Amino acid sequence: MNCIIVDDDELAIKLVKQCIERVDFITLIGTASSGTEALNLLEKNKDIDLVLLDIDMPGMTGFDLVKNFKIPQVIFITGNKEYAAEAYDYNVTDFILKPIDFTRFLKAVQRAKEVKESIQVSKRNENEIYLKKSSRLIRVDARDIIYVEAQGDYVNIYTAKERFTILSTMKSVENRLPKIDFARIHNSYIIRLDKIVEIEDETISLGGKSFPISRSHKNSFFQKLNLF
Repeated sequence: MNCIIVDDDELAIKLVKQCIERVDFITLIGTASSGTEALNLLEKNKDIDLVLLDIDMPGMTGFDLVKNFKIPQVIFITGNKEYAAEAYDYNVTDFILKPIDFTRFLKAVQRAKEVKESIQVSKRNENEIYLKKSSRLIRVDARDIIYVEAQGDYVNIYTAKERFTILSTMKSVENRLPKIDFARIHNSYIIRLDKIVEIEDETISLGGKSFPISRSHKNSFFQKLNLF
């Protein structure tokens, strides 16, 4: 796991570093003495999994940072036990009181590791689908699917390399695909959003083909787009 320490107390940072050095599954990416510095670190390092975060800091507090910005897992490390109840309102992984006890620190980061692993399993399961081809079941990564097309009682699922034809309904396929990545644009079509090349006159171009956006699916489709 990659982590950063955010604390305006240099001694506190040093003590957390010493704890991290004793844990083989954690790598320290950097330290920050303010919320602003923490945001800069997170922007430069997209692979950070955990933020070891103080609450009492000048300017932007730890609560401010968690409340107003999208950041990875958080373990609050603070000297004020009165913050404990409020801390869990922010859905953080754990809360540690200073001075840091290594056994308590290890328990917290192990919990963070378990959370990360459960998320990874969930994402992997979400992106894996099995399609029947002849007498075989073939595992397909949903990220490779470009679009899905209705064909009577069958559904064609297209990847960049091949087409799978299965006996199913569009609704059933739609329910199995990650909703954040796919959109139903027509009774006959489901597309992967990150494969879109352009949209013009209610027509979508992707995968070298053009697809119509039906009136009944138009609003829900455009709500999924990051429009300015």
